[in-house]
Amino acid sequence: MANKTQPGYHLGFDLGGTKMLAVVYDDQFNAVGRNRIKTRGNLGVESVLQRLIGNIESALTDAQVEPSELRSIGIGVPGAVNMQTGVVLGAVNLAWKNVPVAETLVNHFQCPVQLLNDVDAGVFGESQFGAGRGATNVLGVFPGTGIGGGVVLNGEIVTGASQTAVEIGHIPAVPNGIRCGCGLRGCLETVASRLAIAGQAAQAAYRGAAPYLLEQVGTDISLIRSGVLAASIANGDSEVERIIKSACKYLGKAIGAMATVLSPDVVVLGGGLAEAMPELFTKYTSKAAEKSVVPILKGTFEVKIAELGDDASVLGAAVWGAQKSAS
Repeated sequence: MANKTQPGYHLGFDLGGTKMLAVVYDDQFNAVGRNRIKTRGNLGVESVLQRLIGNIESALTDAQVEPSELRSIGIGVPGAVNMQTGVVLGAVNLAWKNVPVAETLVNHFQCPVQLLNDVDAGVFGESQFGAGRGATNVLGVFPGTGIGGGVVLNGEIVTGASQTAVEIGHIPAVPNGIRCGCGLRGCLETVASRLAIAGQAAQAAYRGAAPYLLEQVGTDISLIRSGVLAASIANGDSEVERIIKSACKYLGKAIGAMATVLSPDVVVLGGGLAEAMPELFTKYTSKAAEKSVVPILKGTFEVKIAELGDDASVLGAAVWGAQKSAS
């Protein structure tokens, strides 16, 4: 659980490519106010930074908390960050590069600000209050449009020397496979992300192998979301179920390799895919992970579905910000 935090109020912020969420917490991390607005990244860096500040102020108003009562801010960002300097090194969805977010917020709110990757924030939140609470080491894997990963070891987020780490989505999965968006071939994302799964499911629908899916959304990949895939399986599209099981096998192999290196107590699967099909994901990912991990570590970790949903990143950012500001 969270510790070593200052009494008062702490704010968590989840900055996404399409929306931003600010939540105010008391010193026991009970949410007391929140505000969500669209990001509107197309308006440029300065505009988004001003919207970010305005969103925090609206959350404080909702909580009936004065800015002077704010003890810390933690903000999760969808991209590479330097946690020491508080600079966003690169965020593709926002078209950001070398943006001094922490400095901007410190100047405005006059309180400590901690910046971290949004997946790291989500995994940290789960390690403190969710599926990984009570565990010493937690590995988080979040399949979505891509596949994000994060690790908490002994209560600390694992990072590189100057930026975020654990790019599990780019572990090689298929030798000489299709080209990934990162430029490499055969990355895990090319076979186990929601985008990859949706592409395969659309092909199955086109071939007539997924009649329910074809009837509901046709072959438009943008409409094949996590809930649609779950409904397709529930209504008898066995080919879609096979596609999901195959993705779980690839995920499990990657998790087994990571577990051999990190020896986690808990592996948290998050994101809409895993949360929409929890039994399928835990069963087949666990099975593949157990087959892939070094024998001495078999049976030493549990694969669990994330519990905090959309609040994982914002809560994790708040707790991280509070702890680091108090240390």
